[in-house]
Amino acid sequence: MNETAGKNMLTIDQEGEVFQVEAGTRFYELARKWEEKTGLMALLVLFNNKPQELHHQAEEDGSLSFVTLADPVGVRAYRRSLSLMMMTAIEELHPGDLDYETSIHFIAGDGLYCTLADPQKRTDAFLRAVEVKMHELGEAALPLKKRNVKTSQARKIFADKGMEDKERLFRFRLSSRTNLYSIGNYEDYYYGYMVHDTSYLRWFELKAYDEGFVLRYPDMDSRENPAYYFEPFAPRVKLFQTQKRSLEWGRELDIRTVGDLNELIVQGRSKELILLQEAYHEKQIAEIAKEIVSVPERKFVMIAGPSSSGKTTFSHRLSTQLSVYGLRPHPIAVDNYFVNREDTPRDEKGNYNFECLEAIDIEAFNRDMTALLAGERVELPTFNFKSGKREYKGNYRQLKDKDILVIEGIHCLNDRLSHSLPAESKYRIYISALTQINLDEHNRIATTDGRLIRRIVRDARTRGTSAAGTIAMWGSVRYGEENYIFPFQESADVMFNSALLYELSVLKTYAQPLLFGIDQDDRASTEATRLLKFLDYFMPISQESIPNNSLLREFVGGSCFDV
Repeated sequence: MNETAGKNMLTIDQEGEVFQVEAGTRFYELARKWEEKTGLMALLVLFNNKPQELHHQAEEDGSLSFVTLADPVGVRAYRRSLSLMMMTAIEELHPGDLDYETSIHFIAGDGLYCTLADPQKRTDAFLRAVEVKMHELGEAALPLKKRNVKTSQARKIFADKGMEDKERLFRFRLSSRTNLYSIGNYEDYYYGYMVHDTSYLRWFELKAYDEGFVLRYPDMDSRENPAYYFEPFAPRVKLFQTQKRSLEWGRELDIRTVGDLNELIVQGRSKELILLQEAYHEKQIAEIAKEIVSVPERKFVMIAGPSSSGKTTFSHRLSTQLSVYGLRPHPIAVDNYFVNREDTPRDEKGNYNFECLEAIDIEAFNRDMTALLAGERVELPTFNFKSGKREYKGNYRQLKDKDILVIEGIHCLNDRLSHSLPAESKYRIYISALTQINLDEHNRIATTDGRLIRRIVRDARTRGTSAAGTIAMWGSVRYGEENYIFPFQESADVMFNSALLYELSVLKTYAQPLLFGIDQDDRASTEATRLLKFLDYFMPISQESIPNNSLLREFVGGSCFDV
């Protein structure tokens, strides 16, 4: 007799292998079979191109693949779940002790930087005890349970627990229901997908750093190294200090979380915040200009940063401040030194690789910059992006005593780009939008999300690119950043954080209709849904009060600069 007779069977296509399963089969059961076959660890399932947790069931025919630590969405799920397990361990060791209240701030090196309410409580003994408890939780294979409650009920739960940041966050939540996660008796709110149970959280380390500690986690597929070992902790010190200063600035304004920001907005104080934040940026830019002019030999200001950092507006504002000191700044775009299109290197897929250093005519750039430094008159090129060739149209430059070049390009911190220029003639600036506000004390906002939303808004306005198009190419943009920008961050003389505390409340009104315009069948729809849910936490702010020289104007329009 056919065992499947009378049963509702579904057809599943798992990466080319087609088979049938009974309707209602949990993805966890399919994952275990796949893990036995491959030796990999399935953190989530991608079913019909939509991420789902493993406790969900198959209810329709579809295509299926599993998400591992080799996937960014898998790394995020692991990191998020590990945070919940750490919070559970701390609560079990120190139940109700306010001194041990833990805040998760931002990524530092290969982990999350965390602090305790009382920094003196962060001892080696504390960290070791938490690690031991986390391993005990992992060995117990406790499920990460999810329950769906009314948002009003979630507010009361967190108010009763004294979690004011979460209670305040849900005060402004429009959705009527909310998902809560728990391990054992500890329950919390986390934004995003979780792994199935604590046995999946095999690799972690707590490392004392600065005033707090770092929760370290892997970002690789375990197939290569089943007993994952951590490399020596090597944080990027300058980047960390820049993020920490921004965090402290938010604290000075009593804006640590989205709930704090929303509270200020409903009080009618958004204009006050905008003016304060813009003044803070201007003060920092003025200080950078002062540092540059303190060494007369500096003739080249080299500015680099990832996509949508606001490099162009920053360059203009820095040039204005340099002019205050009597200098004559001249902008130079490294992109004008692209090699001709036919000479551009190609990537492994055969596409032009415009991100690599070899896409730049390094020798021509060095020849021109060296000649300028020597006081010679030089004709600078302009790259014609339509024809794919450099052109010369009589754009001559000659450096006098008060002249200084402000050079912008993704490779500006890489000494190979300007190898012939004396070190004392260069001042290096790294700029990025390092989001300093989090959803709540346990849910950070990724810097990449802020930059992606900036780019979606700008690309739609200036290039006519759809949100789906911007999301589709974001992976290649991120690849270029990881390989050609981030490795050189620490060589900068100074770092500038271009993120604005209020910007996501402004960008929300521009990004939402663009994201809603993505068809549900488009591959970008999953990311669009995630971003829409994320933006839903923010109360809106009108762009009317934003000064026309603001970095945000580069994205929403209305800038006084040619951006």
